[in-house]
Amino acid sequence: MKRYRVLADRILVCIVCLALWQVASWILGTYWVSTPWATISRFFISLWDGELIRHAGYTIEEAALGGVIGAVPAIILPFALRRFPTIVQIIDPFMIGGYGLPKLALAPLFILWFGIGIESKIAVVVSIVFFIEYYATLSGVRALDARLVQMAQLCGANERQVARHVVWPCAVPNIFAGLRISLPIAIAVAVVTELISSNRGLGYLVQMGAMNFDITEVFAAILGATVLVLAVGYAVDGTEAMLLRWRPSSDPLQQATSTT
Repeated sequence: MKRYRVLADRILVCIVCLALWQVASWILGTYWVSTPWATISRFFISLWDGELIRHAGYTIEEAALGGVIGAVPAIILPFALRRFPTIVQIIDPFMIGGYGLPKLALAPLFILWFGIGIESKIAVVVSIVFFIEYYATLSGVRALDARLVQMAQLCGANERQVARHVVWPCAVPNIFAGLRISLPIAIAVAVVTELISSNRGLGYLVQMGAMNFDITEVFAAILGATVLVLAVGYAVDGTEAMLLRWRPSSDPLQQATSTT
């Protein structure tokens, strides 16, 4: 029963948001705010004729490559430096500076270095995903209870076994917490970089819609980006649930399912 209550509340929130969207369209006019029905209709029309899929595929490629290239070394580095806290302290100010640096301000520089193609977009995504995932993984490694490591060593575990069977399982929740934040941001960043310089992608559709004063096209492209972000979020949650079946779930829907 609780599960259906949560679903019903989510549907209610969605209806309220659509109603507010429709009211905004009435007040401001469809020239400035497209109606929900027009946006959804244009979304499915673009989806059916393949235009939206083609441009979304380009955005997904940018976000996926940037996410992988940025996340993999960001996950490996804290594990590699786990036994060298001095090195972590030395590079920490530089990491903080890189984390706080406005990455989109570097987009013109990346375009100068890598050109106007997909490489510059990937570089911007990498620069954002890396630091988010690095600090998420580092917090998981630092949160490890030293007594667990000592117990494993007393049982005869070597460093590789400790890293695999103790450190890794403890850090996985933090790794996925970082992915849950960084990967949706990767989609958003890819769209924004496409606004700067691109002839493909969802950001390009937004730009073309704005240039042609077609506000419905803009809203449909934004809706496409939102769907991608939601899909990535559910994919990360599903992967985490599969790998961490042993951990009690924090999802209210799953908790409600287990209690009914």
